Amino acid sequence: MSTVIVRIPAPLRTFTDGESELSVEAQDMDEVLAALGATHAGLVQRILREDGTLRPFVNVFVDNERLDCAEALQRPLAPGQIVSIIPAVAGGAGSARDQRLAALRESVSQIEPQEARRRQQQGGVLLDVRDQDEVAGGSPDGALRLGRSFLELRIEESVPDLETPIMVLCGGGARSLFAAEDLQRLGYGQVSSVTGGFNRWKNEGLPFEVPRMLDAEARDRYSRHLLMPEVGEAGQLKLQDSRVLIVGAGGLGSPVALYLAAAGVGTLGIIDHDVVDRSNLQRQVIHADDRVGMGKAASARLGIHALNPAVDVQLHEDYLDSTTVDSIVPDYDVVVDGTDNFATRYLINDACIKHGKPNVHGAVFRFEGQVSVFWPGRSEAPGPCYRCLFPEPPPPELAPSCSEAGVLGVLPGVIGLLQAVETVKLLLHVGEPLVGRLLFYDALGGRFQEMRMERAPECAYCGDGKAFPGYVDYEQFCRG
Repeated sequence: MSTVIVRIPAPLRTFTDGESELSVEAQDMDEVLAALGATHAGLVQRILREDGTLRPFVNVFVDNERLDCAEALQRPLAPGQIVSIIPAVAGGAGSARDQRLAALRESVSQIEPQEARRRQQQGGVLLDVRDQDEVAGGSPDGALRLGRSFLELRIEESVPDLETPIMVLCGGGARSLFAAEDLQRLGYGQVSSVTGGFNRWKNEGLPFEVPRMLDAEARDRYSRHLLMPEVGEAGQLKLQDSRVLIVGAGGLGSPVALYLAAAGVGTLGIIDHDVVDRSNLQRQVIHADDRVGMGKAASARLGIHALNPAVDVQLHEDYLDSTTVDSIVPDYDVVVDGTDNFATRYLINDACIKHGKPNVHGAVFRFEGQVSVFWPGRSEAPGPCYRCLFPEPPPPELAPSCSEAGVLGVLPGVIGLLQAVETVKLLLHVGEPLVGRLLFYDALGGRFQEMRMERAPECAYCGDGKAFPGYVDYEQFCRG
């Protein structure tokens, strides 16, 4: 046997793992190609036709002498001779990319768009890896839209089963090959690239939609939410479509309103008939000194819009009572109780029961606070209402107001933020809300304590089989 050197030109080095020269034991070119085929099959496939003859765009040189095609494969070789395989090339900066794509087409399964659609309908995942601006022009119905830059970070959250069939789609069928290779490296066993990408998908009349997406300003504002799989773009759009009613623009309502606005809740209703007093500013952080004397609801709107102008703020400046509550509560998804009196608390409770709304409760007193979610109308694992926990209000001497007993200025911030967290969880349908649980906070002791509570079967408002009994005279009810 003779050892000869085979020189590999740049267009073919993809198939030799980048090697520019290979040592081969062979006595003629036929044996050279057989040896190369045993170790680099993809290379030989690009040199020879299926019948074993040289392809017409390939030349073979031995010691710089071009071989005639008819004799090339039988030409005897001497030890140390140099064999050069030279294909036709057109030049251009894209040649390295083309080589890489050619290699990927050898290692990644490719399927037609019609087949990808069939597999999707059978439970597979059609994965659109294009950028947001491309997806904005249309994307296949039901596709998982996961941009190429976040693919490796998020795919396991969206597709936890490594044996799920995944059909990767891009614009024209090139980027999907790279993405499919990455998925194979992550351990996914059934990955295919959709030939022709979305362009061909659309041209073949397969179903697609123009998905609703955040604009550039919103993507910038909520970028930290978009990084979270529990929120993402779909969750942020859900927040944008949500409507939250905040009853009270005081110590609790202030942080609730500000943080829900910052989170991107699309519509906030503010109920408060009071005006800003300078003593409010110690804890009611949505207001400002130059707004003393202004209506709290209007002041709250200014504070919200200073933070997030995109939020629609709907003001309800009339006094909330049994004659107005039914015209307001049904229009919202969640009601946040930020009130400071029992009459309104019981009214909110009863209206939320009547209309099936979750009631995010908060209360503060000096150094202590309480948070819960009252939602007896919850379809899964319903909890108690406020009346189940407190069938009657305490006498006035046992429940002085903040103006009488005082409150630590920062305490409503803690409780209000917890109410905002619970509200966002409810809107996104993530986590476990504080339904059937009362969270008690002792600021002096630096302790949280969670108490369990059950729905009272005999409760006149949410008990088993009970019809809504109607509203009562809440001022009289709370006077005892």
